[in-house]
Amino acid sequence: MVEELFFMGYSNSMETAANLNNSGIALTEANRPFEAIPLFREALSLEPENPLLWLNLGIAQQKTGEYNEAIESFHKAVFIENNLPEAWFSMGIIYYELKEFTLAEGCYISALSHDYDDPKIWNNLGVLYFNMMNYEDARNCFEIAVSMFPRYHDALINLRDTCRELKDYRAAAEFERIISSMYSFKNTEKL
Repeated sequence: MVEELFFMGYSNSMETAANLNNSGIALTEANRPFEAIPLFREALSLEPENPLLWLNLGIAQQKTGEYNEAIESFHKAVFIENNLPEAWFSMGIIYYELKEFTLAEGCYISALSHDYDDPKIWNNLGVLYFNMMNYEDARNCFEIAVSMFPRYHDALINLRDTCRELKDYRAAAEFERIISSMYSFKNTEKL
């Protein structure tokens, strides 16, 4: 019995930040972020200056709706390592959801300064501009996203809708044709 307790205690002390992080990521991806958060916190107690642990904690907190805590975690991540576009991007999403559009724009631009070739960031910046009724900038962002990933469904829909707002109906019709062809292709794939 004494050996069993000693062994159990020994195995728990062998828990590394990397193992805790991997388990936390798996739980977050399995839509169990509430269970992941304590693992990330334990990992951070072992490696408090690890920016990826702060990033992953922030992602889990974001999924639970703990926006203020998530923003704080993302800030800690980029304070330690500024070149974390996902942290900037995630903060942008939170600020967008909170209707803090100026802060969201700054975060998306920071994300792009570290990962200019991510169509997801361009698309989200375009959505932000669209909701600010800045349709020209929105169109530019969506066009960049589509140029990087021509079959990016969300960006194509956003580009079509933006063209409609700009009364560029010919371009909107072309994007509608592309979107429709994507649906046709998906339907024939299932046959």
